[in-house]
Amino acid sequence: MTVLRKELCAGRVSLLVWSAVVGGLMAVCVGMYPSFAGSMEDVSALFAGMGDFSAAFGLDKLAFGSIMGFYGTECGNILGLGGAFFAALTAMGLLAGEEGGHTAEFLLTHPVDRGRVAGEKLAALGVMILALNLVCFACGAGSILAIGEAAAWGDLLRYHGALLLLQLEVGGVCFGLSALLRRSSYGLAMGLAALLYFMGLLVNLDEDLALLRFLTPYYYADAARIYAGEALAGPVIAGCLLGALGAALGVWRYGGKDIAA
Repeated sequence: MTVLRKELCAGRVSLLVWSAVVGGLMAVCVGMYPSFAGSMEDVSALFAGMGDFSAAFGLDKLAFGSIMGFYGTECGNILGLGGAFFAALTAMGLLAGEEGGHTAEFLLTHPVDRGRVAGEKLAALGVMILALNLVCFACGAGSILAIGEAAAWGDLLRYHGALLLLQLEVGGVCFGLSALLRRSSYGLAMGLAALLYFMGLLVNLDEDLALLRFLTPYYYADAARIYAGEALAGPVIAGCLLGALGAALGVWRYGGKDIAA
């Protein structure tokens, strides 16, 4: 467990900053809701009639004037993008960061199996992603309670669960990429997260791109679909497989990789 503790210690500042920023933005958004609640029905009707723009962001299906619709649109995008960026950047630095910083040689001189090293790093990634999501859920749910709004807590929990799975999938894929690289490529990590987000927008716009729903986690981590109770088992299973495949690739590749001096 030495590597696990080391990674958690090394990542604590980043985790605190991301949790404070993402959770804080969610709390601010929810806190602003009462100020706009009176005009939300007009805004909701306006968004619903904006054609492709509304369809891309699910605004044609969500009741933006309600706290649940507002939360799913505003806070969902904050946590969906912010959490994915955090997961991607953290995962990308776990394996390639050791090699790029020339610390892997020292680590691997100790009597610790490479597979165990990679496994504990992967576990640290999971713990940090879970911690970020717990903080953000507390900020979001606490803010809803603070302004006295009634929420459908079952739908909210399912939505946050989907966002957590989204980040674990992105983290798993980036962990696998990290094992293939000699140096951390944070631009690649952020680009991948952004690409998956825009793929989610595209699949909302064009039914001919239905295959993308199995490639982008933003399809199943969509408030409109979750609130409506759509069947999302296929995309969820595909997402779990992609994340697990990336994680397994990372552990396997790191185990047989020649570490550059």
